[in-house]
Amino acid sequence: MRKQQAKKLPLAPDPKFGDTLVTRFVNCMMWDGKKNTALNIFYDALAKVEKNLGEPGYDVWKRAMANVAPGVEVRSRRIGGATFQIPSEVRPDRKISLTIKWIIRYSRERNGRTMADKLANELVAASKGEGNSVKKKDDTHRMAEANKAFAHFRV
Repeated sequence: MRKQQAKKLPLAPDPKFGDTLVTRFVNCMMWDGKKNTALNIFYDALAKVEKNLGEPGYDVWKRAMANVAPGVEVRSRRIGGATFQIPSEVRPDRKISLTIKWIIRYSRERNGRTMADKLANELVAASKGEGNSVKKKDDTHRMAEANKAFAHFRV
């Protein structure tokens, strides 16, 4: 086991918006270390969102992130030979990670020509409170609600 927890390296802000959260999103979307490609996909998606909705793509992305962020989740805990799904609050850092993962995952599963199209469509849907990533959040919340009887097992 490690003596100390690993230090988090600071992220550089992205070139267009100066936001480290954008950098984090792009890093999760990136494949094979192709950061420029991932950045171009992200900026193209925001441009398409802006063209479709007529409002700034960055604001729509922020709203989509807020709509997808989960408040509670279930964690498995083994107690007396039985495994219980115990609802617990989501840490702020994990909340952002889950949000980013869900948006990217369901963007990739969508129909569309390019990844920028898919991401733009998922962001528009998520900003309106629709789409698969918002459905995933609702399912997570529903699961936590169904298992709230086991909340007293929380550590």
